[in-house]
Amino acid sequence: MALNTLTVTILRRNGFKPIFQNVKHLQFHNSQTNVLKNNKYLSLSSNGDSCVASGLRRNLFESKFYSVKHAQNDLDYYKEHKITVIGDNVPSPFRDFENCEFPEYIKTFLNKKGLIKPTVIQSQGWPVALSGQNLVGIAQTGTGKTLAYLLPAVIHIKEKQGRKGKGPRVLVLAPTRELARQIEDVALEFKTLFNVRCLCIYGGVSRARQAAELHDGVDILIATPGRLNDFINSKTTNLSRCTYVVLDEADRMLDMGFEPQIREALEGVPYERQILMFSATWPKEVEHLAKDYLGEFVQINVGSTELSANHNIQQNFHICEQEDKMEKFKEIMHDISSHGLGKILVFTNTKRFVDTLALTLKRNGWPAVGIHGDKTQNQRDAIINKFRNGNTNILVATDVAARGLDVDGVTHVINYDFPNTIEDYIHRIGRTGRLQNKGVSHTILSEDDSRHAKSLVSILREANQVVPQELEDMARSYSLSKEKEQQMKYNYKSNYGWKSNKRWNNSRSRNNFNRYDRY
Repeated sequence: MALNTLTVTILRRNGFKPIFQNVKHLQFHNSQTNVLKNNKYLSLSSNGDSCVASGLRRNLFESKFYSVKHAQNDLDYYKEHKITVIGDNVPSPFRDFENCEFPEYIKTFLNKKGLIKPTVIQSQGWPVALSGQNLVGIAQTGTGKTLAYLLPAVIHIKEKQGRKGKGPRVLVLAPTRELARQIEDVALEFKTLFNVRCLCIYGGVSRARQAAELHDGVDILIATPGRLNDFINSKTTNLSRCTYVVLDEADRMLDMGFEPQIREALEGVPYERQILMFSATWPKEVEHLAKDYLGEFVQINVGSTELSANHNIQQNFHICEQEDKMEKFKEIMHDISSHGLGKILVFTNTKRFVDTLALTLKRNGWPAVGIHGDKTQNQRDAIINKFRNGNTNILVATDVAARGLDVDGVTHVINYDFPNTIEDYIHRIGRTGRLQNKGVSHTILSEDDSRHAKSLVSILREANQVVPQELEDMARSYSLSKEKEQQMKYNYKSNYGWKSNKRWNNSRSRNNFNRYDRY
């Protein structure tokens, strides 16, 4: 019994079950296969004589979706906008709204919003999503990724007939409550216009109200992974009719340890699904998740997949001793105030210091509010709204505000503490300089942050900005210290390791010595 269970799990994980099912019907679908070949939807095997079963399954699903034109002579457009596209049967990008393949009701919606033309990720992401293919989109924050997946989601709901049931037809997973709420704000615009039911579920608020709304039925479900799995495990909802899945800020969700919850949720999604994964970076963990669950997919890279910062942000670095950071921070605040106080976002690494720094700013005449994970959802919403509406110009926050906080008019980002990873630094400063606006970032560094100096030098050079001599010296000093440390370890092993002692010549003795030497 245990062996049978294991076999079923392996087949399900790797997607072999639908392959076997479709192989049985290959002969039946022979006439339809020829049509698909003529329309370039079908993947062929290496000899070109027979179709790949998994490709047939995927393309039969695609053929029922909204059709788009295939790419022709778009190399100049890709080169101009620094787009790299990896995959087969890639549709042509939508360069404007009038000549795109959207239904008329979507074009009317875009015109009412006053949008002139799609952003880069939207221009190529929309046609790929409409073609029914799985998609991985790598682009910087603030580039319009939310509409890039929500508009095709609406078309998916309106143009395709869903299975019977009350579970969602579209699922959007987000790492934080703030990002989930922000996605909900965009999705709610479709509620009255297109009669699309939207719901956002996340922790920190009443579970009963969310459960009641889930029971009434929903089309688009926006969720954080923890709360979603809570409702799935309690049988409050299921994903049996969900054929369109979005993983937004996938790299952040994996950084936060949500990979088990993501994988558990995806196991409950039907095989005839389409998955879109959006991320600002392309680490190995995201790549592995894409290979496990997306199968064949089109990857769109806007810019480089290497770490890079928004070129519209002027990055400044201030190196000082740990005990001098507060004085340096006050200097930065006085300098910003002398040029006019815009909206300022200040990041620290701990919840306790958020409150301390916000209080310090208030005592020095700068009205500030603080936000972190220990505050209730109502408190967090009130604080963010106060910052968004301009009632207060300074927001002190932990990394809960590093992603998904879309506030217009943030002119400065200050890193009082440097984050744990260089990726988080990119996302923090990305809260300014959005939508082609200019922004400024200030980062305070101490000797404890020297391990990040080399990466920061590379990021500055990629952005064509001047690298401060102090930062280069810090990077060089850290490299030399690491080399010295490695040399000391090598010398220690040479002097005290098994190689210098002939008594440990036989392999068994060597293994025993090395085993104890590690502790």
